[in-house]
Amino acid sequence: MRVLAAICCLVCAVPAFALDDPAQAARSAATQLEEAAIALHEASSARDRVRALTLTVQAYESGLTAMRDGLRQATLRESQLQRQLEAREAEIAELLGILQIIGGAPAPVLMVHPNGPQGSARAGMMLADVAPALNARAAQLRRDLEEVQTLRLLQQSAARTLEQGLKGVQGARAELSQAVADRTDLPRRFTEDPVRTAILISSTETLEGFASGLGNMAGDEIAPISSDINARKGQIPLPVQGVLLRRAGQADAAGITRPGILLATRPRALVTSPTPATIRYLGPLLDLGNVVILEPQADTLFVLSGLSEVYGEAGLVIPEGAPVGLMGGEDPEIGTILSTSGEGTGTDRPETLYIEVREGSAPVDPEIWFRTDKDG
Repeated sequence: MRVLAAICCLVCAVPAFALDDPAQAARSAATQLEEAAIALHEASSARDRVRALTLTVQAYESGLTAMRDGLRQATLRESQLQRQLEAREAEIAELLGILQIIGGAPAPVLMVHPNGPQGSARAGMMLADVAPALNARAAQLRRDLEEVQTLRLLQQSAARTLEQGLKGVQGARAELSQAVADRTDLPRRFTEDPVRTAILISSTETLEGFASGLGNMAGDEIAPISSDINARKGQIPLPVQGVLLRRAGQADAAGITRPGILLATRPRALVTSPTPATIRYLGPLLDLGNVVILEPQADTLFVLSGLSEVYGEAGLVIPEGAPVGLMGGEDPEIGTILSTSGEGTGTDRPETLYIEVREGSAPVDPEIWFRTDKDG
């Protein structure tokens, strides 16, 4: 339990750094990745190894996301400072010249003025007024130069941290896949009939037709389900870290509308069950890639479409947060992560997960159920 509690704290921890301090953001992300590596080592001794590894993968995903954002902020901040310093090049040269003169000349010489004592007194008063401003400008210049140096050193050391983080999440995914395959402690509501499922697949041409047919296959062969999640409507977390790309009913580029929502995710993102649920179906379906259909309560289905890999078996009852699969794609190269060229364009989230919710035989807006007001 201590292992799981520690990993939970790691996943749920919210970085305390401000967005205007990219260096601190990147350092905190590096700490997250180091803690995820420790969590991966400790997960092997956890009582619930699947849950521990699931949380570890999510911790790596959060750390890599934070590292990517922090380093991009650092790159942008360095560029901003560099432009400011270049624009103030003449002012800086003048300031350095004045400071060198003041610092290099002996005090008696500075007090000598061609207009005699009165001129010296006036010059001294002027210097007393100017000195604080000069010192402030010099201090700001020193801070800017030190920040540029810090950001450059940070970016130079980032490649190793990112490389270790990417290797760590890949290893955690592999261990998670094996742990799910080895799991034997989950209850089962029914045993899938592959012949009937194959007949249903061959006789339907749409996701809607398959989901409706699946609901009619229950009969007396599937034990009734007593769970009720209606009180959680609108508060259920999304099954993957992602950004809402298209809402229900919004037309895509081809003008086609669908009753579900579309999330943009990063490659190889982990997909989990958003509630306790029965796996009604998982596997390839039509041209939708791998599909997972979950039944959280009677007459309600969560349909997840577009996964590359799926975990589990139809009929199993899985807890909330249980892994059900991975998105497709390949983990990005380090150079791609560090690049700012794709910032804000969505190119770092090329995979898409389609989510549909069905109540009875009809689809409903998934945003009635899921909390979609935050980016993953």
